[in-house]
Amino acid sequence: MATRGVVFVHSAPAAICPHVEWALSGVLGGRVTLTWTAQPAAPGHLRADVSWTGDPGTGGRLAQALKAWPMLRFEVTEEASPGNDGERICHLPGRPIWRAPMSANGDVMVAEDQLRALVERSSSWETARHALSGLLGTDIDAELEPYRRAGEGSVVTWLHQVG
Repeated sequence: MATRGVVFVHSAPAAICPHVEWALSGVLGGRVTLTWTAQPAAPGHLRADVSWTGDPGTGGRLAQALKAWPMLRFEVTEEASPGNDGERICHLPGRPIWRAPMSANGDVMVAEDQLRALVERSSSWETARHALSGLLGTDIDAELEPYRRAGEGSVVTWLHQVG
């Protein structure tokens, strides 16, 4: 059963753009050519996004391929499919990969064991609130929002994984 998702390269130095296309091509099994546009939130950088279809887990493989370039700012989503949760994976320069399961409507899901551990570790409401914000990716969203806004109204291209 195929699923689909989107790769958002929010900012990339121009010299890295062909490498991004090669990395995506390697995962999807066919040539990927992205439409790169200027990223107003990061002068001198470019941005691109592309929708894809493939097997469940393709989103994680795409993110793994892109993290080879730590200066990239990117986001990969994978929609839920029968028997598989959706997922959102983000990377910001200088930070580790952030990933979380997504519900069918796009909400970040926090597992029961994560909530239990958060309660166990938290000594106050403020520390619990901070930890929960981390699980939800609040700081990631805040940092990515200016880059996302720059891509509003972009043309969408669909890529299909070669079987």
